[in-house]
Amino acid sequence: MLVAGWWGLFGGLALLLGAIVALRAAVSQKTIGLIMAFGVGVLISAVAFELTEEAFANGGGDSTGLGLALGAFTFYFGDTMLDRRGAEHRKRSSGQHEGSQAGMAIVLGALLDGIPESAVIGISLVGGEGVSVVMVVAVFLSNVPESLSATTGLKAAGRSPKFVMLLWSGVAAVSALAAMVGYTVMSDASGDAVALIQGFAAGAILTMLSDTMMPEAFEDTGPSTGLWTVLGFSLSAYLSTLA
Repeated sequence: MLVAGWWGLFGGLALLLGAIVALRAAVSQKTIGLIMAFGVGVLISAVAFELTEEAFANGGGDSTGLGLALGAFTFYFGDTMLDRRGAEHRKRSSGQHEGSQAGMAIVLGALLDGIPESAVIGISLVGGEGVSVVMVVAVFLSNVPESLSATTGLKAAGRSPKFVMLLWSGVAAVSALAAMVGYTVMSDASGDAVALIQGFAAGAILTMLSDTMMPEAFEDTGPSTGLWTVLGFSLSAYLSTLA
């Protein structure tokens, strides 16, 4: 369980890394978009090869399909609720965050985005075969541009460095907890239950990518978004063959 918590925290620390870079350096929106597009490709590959494929192997198409649907709809409804409270621009780098209510919604939105990814890291340890290196790398590489973009926007909107660092530190801590819970809950679970949870995480992550990271990447990068996404996908797919 502690090992799961460490790897969940490791993935969450990428949020702090992205925040520090954004607070200390002037990073162009195009650069942020390119990094985010790369992170999107990495996560899509991890969802395909590490989550969905394993879910089918563990529980078949029915459990996997149900999990995908539940994860997608859960993220959709949670995200819609948070959007109405001011978090619709939480990954934007152009400073479209205003008001204390929006600040709290951004915090909750960051948790909504990060918990499924971290829980999967913990689940990957079930069975004693060691953590999924591909999933850890995917979460880490996608978290950097997420916090880089969101922090740039929060800074432009007047948020203090203290607020920003506390935000991402809290999300990193919850990421560790989510990984621990994922491992603990799934330790004695059936194949169908594991497939359901893996499918749930995959559906939530794909919905998050489509709703938040992809639009931000394309807005800042334009047509070259696709090239960087494929580059990220290819790297993650190659790592999957080494696992």
